[in-house]
Amino acid sequence: MKKAIWFLLGVMVFLTACSNEQENIGESSEDFAMDSVEESMDEAGKQGTESSETENNEPTESGGQEAAEVETKEVEVEERKIIYTANLRLEVKEYQQAVDEIESQVADFNGYIVDSSTYGSSEESSTSGHITARIPQERFQEFIQLVEEGAGKLLESNVSGQDVTEEYVDLESRLKSKRVVEERLLSFMEKAEKTEDLLTISSDLAKVQEEIEQVTGRMNYLRNKADLATVQIDIEENNVNITGMSEDDLNTWEKTKQQFLKSINTILAVLSGLFVFIAGNLPILIPIGVIALVVWLVVKRKRSTTKKEDKDNLV
Repeated sequence: MKKAIWFLLGVMVFLTACSNEQENIGESSEDFAMDSVEESMDEAGKQGTESSETENNEPTESGGQEAAEVETKEVEVEERKIIYTANLRLEVKEYQQAVDEIESQVADFNGYIVDSSTYGSSEESSTSGHITARIPQERFQEFIQLVEEGAGKLLESNVSGQDVTEEYVDLESRLKSKRVVEERLLSFMEKAEKTEDLLTISSDLAKVQEEIEQVTGRMNYLRNKADLATVQIDIEENNVNITGMSEDDLNTWEKTKQQFLKSINTILAVLSGLFVFIAGNLPILIPIGVIALVVWLVVKRKRSTTKKEDKDNLV
């Protein structure tokens, strides 16, 4: 009887252990994956520590160690991510000419214009505007110097930089960890047999992939900002006006042209009025003209007859 009781107790313990194993399989797969990642990272760290200790124990030359340190520093400097921004304010004589020159320089430096705006005042005949350009970082200082020397008079210049190397390196580490978790979740999904396990793993996988997209997007943003510096240029046109004299007082040629046109219009108006007067009064002028012609002919004939008679009397 005792043997039967012990046998039943053993069967119950075995069933309980099996059910606990199934429940453990259904637990959060991401936590398990992260634990696995941490274990693998700890193992890699131990191996790296052991290998470094072994290397340190080995006899090495001091010159080789110094060279390795110099190479490491050079790599760190080359891989630094710095976001450069410049703000310039220029005063030019001809606004459009300055804008065309800056746009041409941006194209020559393999950059591009982000936005360009122009605005002016109705009271003052001056134009001003704003240009935002993106320039490759390796030619950033050269472009700034060229604009300051050639576009016009430099009124203000401000160049700043933001070091985002630490943030970028942290994002790289996070991305590597997320990639490892993603691979482990994918492998768990292939091995999972129950629907509940598949749903749980799919949910965790979606969260991890969303975090990967966010990290990747931020890294791309920092990389773009670091590779292409931002240059903002404010342009002001300077027009010199003589005090007490307006443009109308100085525009002699325009005044001469207007007076000439007025004279031509006056002559045309007089001729037009004369023509209208003659054409409109032809019914009256024609009879008057005929009568005047007859009178003139009669008078002329009488004068010629009188002169002839006087000549005859003299003879």
